[in-house]
Amino acid sequence: MSLPQLSPELLDQRPDLLPNHQNLLALPEKIIQFGTGVLLRGLPDYFVNKANQQGIFNGRIVVVKSTNSGGTDAFASQQNIFSHSIRGIEDGNQVDKLVINSAISRTISANSNWAEILECAHNADLRIIISNTTEVGIQLTEDNVFASPPASYPGKLTAYLFERFKAFNGSADSGMVIVPTELIVNSGQKLRDIVFEQARRHNLDQNFIQWLEAHNHFCSSLVDRIVPGKPDAETVASISGNQGYKDDLLIVSEVYRLWAIEGSEHVRSVLSFAEADKGVVIEPDIDLYRELKLRLLNGTHTLACGLCFLRGLDTVSESMENPETAAFIADVMLRELAPAIPYPVDPVRAQEFGNQVLDRFRNPFIRHQLVDITVQYTAKMKMRNIPTLLSYYEKFDQAPQLFAKGFAAFLKFMKPVVHKDGAYYGDRDGQPYSIRCDAAPYFDEMWKSAASPLDLAMRVMSDISLWDTDLTQLPGFLDAVNAHMIEPEALETLRIVPGADAPKLDI
Repeated sequence: MSLPQLSPELLDQRPDLLPNHQNLLALPEKIIQFGTGVLLRGLPDYFVNKANQQGIFNGRIVVVKSTNSGGTDAFASQQNIFSHSIRGIEDGNQVDKLVINSAISRTISANSNWAEILECAHNADLRIIISNTTEVGIQLTEDNVFASPPASYPGKLTAYLFERFKAFNGSADSGMVIVPTELIVNSGQKLRDIVFEQARRHNLDQNFIQWLEAHNHFCSSLVDRIVPGKPDAETVASISGNQGYKDDLLIVSEVYRLWAIEGSEHVRSVLSFAEADKGVVIEPDIDLYRELKLRLLNGTHTLACGLCFLRGLDTVSESMENPETAAFIADVMLRELAPAIPYPVDPVRAQEFGNQVLDRFRNPFIRHQLVDITVQYTAKMKMRNIPTLLSYYEKFDQAPQLFAKGFAAFLKFMKPVVHKDGAYYGDRDGQPYSIRCDAAPYFDEMWKSAASPLDLAMRVMSDISLWDTDLTQLPGFLDAVNAHMIEPEALETLRIVPGADAPKLDI
């Protein structure tokens, strides 16, 4: 017998799934969110939903689909309600629970219904903007903010804020709290600078620029929760069978959650959903939270994903079950990345955080696909790891051998063998994999024109336009990378020799 679809109608029939659902579904819209991804649904939307159920925030989210990929059919058929499976360990206790999230009110396509999105700017209750458009989404581009829609997210945001300004005649209380969740250092300031530049380029009203300056708050933030992509069929079938309904929007996450937001007391008052969960932190300075997460969790992900994937592994948890890759992951994090974080961090705090991350990686309930971590691989490598590499040289004046091993795996992963319909594919043991990175065309040309893997490494690593520095000028780093570009046996695990002030490596 087929299972019924999760929907408001099903909630009417099954009030046990979401008590008080009719009142929750009637709450006014207070947030506009650019992005439909699982991270947004698994963290910010989770906090909003939890607050609504506690009667704290009492507001729903308008979601803007701002890319051409995928569709909104599942959101439409389920009227934006979805299930969130939370599995892992918290305070020493195993957690396995399912949450019905009703925080999203509607999903709108920017390409098809831009006017409807601009209409949201006329809603006085809607005072919060959230986004996650990946690390490459917050860029200054040649955009037209008068287009329907503008091409870039900052262009869309500028147009939306200008519409807001006009709708309320630049009143003080019409200002917005804007919280980008992209993993970019000082993301709030960077997004703010781009919006101001777009306003100047388009000769927008000077009063609008003054309103932006005085009454809008661009808040850098840090999101930290492992929310893999679409769950595999086995997980979906198991959860669906246990719950007695079908959910095409099901997401799965770990228990751990953190959303650190840089903001004032005014920001805290607007983001009142923060009161519902200790995982929301609003402080004037979140640099420590950002650096620990960016350099250790995300940096390790980026250095390990290609290596583990090319070894034939598919998920992070599988990589932690394999003795060799588990040793690589732990050692590169704790012995090379943690001591070199480009920010003043207590070494004990860094080690404690790193060990906590390793426990999260071992979570058997989470099937975090390695190939999903490689999305925008090049931008992630540059942003997450190159600053740490430079800091490592400042502190130890030698090549980090495990870092070099992960970097070589990145270069190998970025070797397209098939280019079809605008997409690029690599090869793993005769099976294609998708290279979902804006730099894929660049690497396609570089691999085709390189005389050898060593030539490829030299040319890519010396490309200042790619890294903002010449990596071949770091003493010994090119040689360390090359050792893993040509010798298969060089991929054997490197063993750290403990007890030295600076990491000493013994092969």
